[in-house]
Order: sequence, then C-alpha cells, then structure tokens
Amino acid sequence: MNKEEALFEYILRIGDNSLIMGHRMSEWCGHGPILEQDIALINISLDHIGQARNWLSLACEVEGKGRTEDDLAYHRDVYDFRNFLMVEQPNGHWGETLTRGFLFDTWNYYFTKELTKSGNEKIADIATKSLKEISYHKNFSCDWMIRLGDGTEESHTKMQDALNRFWMYSGELFKMDDVDNMMLAEGIGVDLSLVKKQWDETINVTLKESTLTRPEDGWMQKGGKTGVHTEHLGYILAEMQFLPRAYPDAKW
Repeated sequence: MNKEEALFEYILRIGDNSLIMGHRMSEWCGHGPILEQDIALINISLDHIGQARNWLSLACEVEGKGRTEDDLAYHRDVYDFRNFLMVEQPNGHWGETLTRGFLFDTWNYYFTKELTKSGNEKIADIATKSLKEISYHKNFSCDWMIRLGDGTEESHTKMQDALNRFWMYSGELFKMDDVDNMMLAEGIGVDLSLVKKQWDETINVTLKESTLTRPEDGWMQKGGKTGVHTEHLGYILAEMQFLPRAYPDAKW
C-alpha cells in the first residue's frame, strides 16, 4: 500500500464512522423520550452526516477516480466499509444509545482534537470545523451518563448493563494498524495511544460521577477497520442504500 492509498483508507475510515453513527442516531427521529431530546439526537445525527460528507468528499479527491461522496455512501457493499463495529450496533433503549455515544463521542473528541494538528491542511481544516460539534456530542452523552447512572435504581442498572454490553467494542478504537502507523509517520494521522490516555481519564471521571463500575478489559471485538463487520451493518445499508440503488439515475 502506497502513501496515497493509505491516505484514502485513513480518511475513508473517519467518514464511515460519521456516516454510520449519523444513520443510527437518525433512527431516533420521532421516538425520543421527550421532544427536546428527540430534536437533540436528530441534530447530532445531522452533524455526523455533515461531517461524513466532508470526509468522504476529501476521500474521493485523494482517490482521484471521479467518484463522489454519494458513490461512497450508497454504492459500496458491507466489506468496503471501514467504520468501527461499535457505531453499527443497534440503538437499543435510550440508555444504550447514550452509552454507545458516550464511549464513541469521547474517543471522537480527543481523536479529532489531535487531528486538528495534522500536517495535511485539508484534514486539519475539516477536523477544526468539526470539533465544536463533536465537543457538544461528548458533553451531551457524558451528562446523560451521570443523570441516568446516578439516577434511580432502575436507570442505574440499565446503564451498567449497557456499559457492559458496549465495552467489548471499545478496544478497537485504539488499535493501530499499518495504515495508522504510516499516516502517523507522515505527520498526517493521530497517535491513538495519546487518545487512549485522554479517553481513559474522561471515562473514569464520568463513570465515578455516574456511580457506574468500569468493566474489566477482556477480549475485544475488532475487524471494522478492515471491512469485517457484524450482521447489523448489512441491515443499515439495505435501508440507507435502497433508493439510490433502485433509481440510480434519479435527480432531485
């Protein structure tokens, strides 16, 4: 894999995380527990989709094959996607959605913050533009972890169960591979060990306030960054890609 191919892969991963997380959050439209939170999640979804457009457009530019962000979003199959396994997991109940968000949003904040220092000007610009939105995502999910974790006995139990459920997907967030290492060596990518230290600190502080117990680090799921996914991504793509695949020449 040469530098251009690795750069395309690196940007694609970031865009796919935003795209799939955005689609998952959009599924809450009309189903939130109260109107204000329903709207909040939809706004977060729109943030992710907007970021996905920026990243996937840049990926197409780097690839240089004439594809668009729509081609990448709607005309790839499961094995061509590079998102983390965590973001494709079903929403579950309100607390499960917020717990998944808590783990991913905290990672995304510190990852994007480091990415603003990228030696690639276009990557740094997109990261800088996205950081304010991602900061809100992190604060939103952290606040809800505390409210529900340190809430009633029932909400505490549900949040602990959700945390236990999603924890096995957290290891993949920090796994460096050849693409990560190449981009780091080029001064473009992020050292995930630095992100891990910051992530751990915020996770630990928030869980303490939430009166929740941090699960033990055991066996971790992995594969999303190389195109090996759970069955859930196939269902997401079947829904998300139906219209452009059924009517490929449609103009709006």
